Amino acid sequence: MPIDPYILLLLGTVGVAALLPARGTGADVASGASTAAIAFLFFLYGTRLSTREAVEGFKHWRLHTTVLACTFVVFPLLGLAARGLVPVLLTHPLYQGLLFLTLVPSTVQSSIAFTSIARGNVPAAICAGSFSSLAGIVITPLLAAALLGSNAGGFSADSLLKIVLQLLVPFLAGQLLRRWIGGFVTRHKKVLGYVDRGSILLVVYTAFSEGMVQGIWHQVSAVRLAGLLAVEAVLLAVMLALTWYGGKALRFNREDRIAIQFAGSKKSLASGLPMASVLFGAHASLAVLPLMLFHQMQLMVCAVIAKRRSRDPLPEVSGAAAPSAGSRTAVGTATRSG
Repeated sequence: MPIDPYILLLLGTVGVAALLPARGTGADVASGASTAAIAFLFFLYGTRLSTREAVEGFKHWRLHTTVLACTFVVFPLLGLAARGLVPVLLTHPLYQGLLFLTLVPSTVQSSIAFTSIARGNVPAAICAGSFSSLAGIVITPLLAAALLGSNAGGFSADSLLKIVLQLLVPFLAGQLLRRWIGGFVTRHKKVLGYVDRGSILLVVYTAFSEGMVQGIWHQVSAVRLAGLLAVEAVLLAVMLALTWYGGKALRFNREDRIAIQFAGSKKSLASGLPMASVLFGAHASLAVLPLMLFHQMQLMVCAVIAKRRSRDPLPEVSGAAAPSAGSRTAVGTATRSG
């Protein structure tokens, strides 16, 4: 299972923040730039999602309800259950970050990519990931307020408004302008993909710089990080099993079960980072550390699963694989930064 080169860039960015953290005016500039970059990132998301695909995908309401339930109900319940691991395996700050991880929306790009590789229902994965991201703009802050309370630093109506303005408004603007610029975005998706990843790197640098300035890294030891990785491995394994066998119990077909597994078991770094920056402020670096580790883990594990699923014999029912086979071109929108 090779390490995603982008994860190496993320780790390198953390290293730069540790050695050369932004301070004073530089910190203000970095914060403003990261806010603008994330807004532009979600604007691009809006230009990429076809309104027709969204309308068609919305008809598959059982699948989307299942993914939303996995993302915003099952995941948080498992996060709450992990409270019993404090202080044996996790410190309280790391647990808060782990709990925040369980509240974050699902990914968009990587869910699409892995669903396509595994020959699943790609349009359903597109819509499920997009609906999750949009719902998470409101649901994640509300769940953070309810489950994290005062630990989610600055949650208020103002913080919710900031998240909506930074994520939802640019997305809707992209949808409105898609008619005129959608073709340009599609033609230059490779170049704009660097914008996706660059935006995340900038947010990571800003968050970890703030953590270095505040001196919070003295709270984390190698033993605690190993404990966090073990807990996250169990969390991912449980969600992968629940989404796959749960989809079977709910009588979804193979293509839909694949979309449910990849969209319902993963968490978005792109959505989680800006939300953490707003909700946790100076403590955002510790809050996003579990999310960064989980992000790499889910990419590595899901890549292996997707390749194995791609070798599965398809059902011999007429038209059974048609929806996914005809839609694999949608994976052209996929990157692995989501």
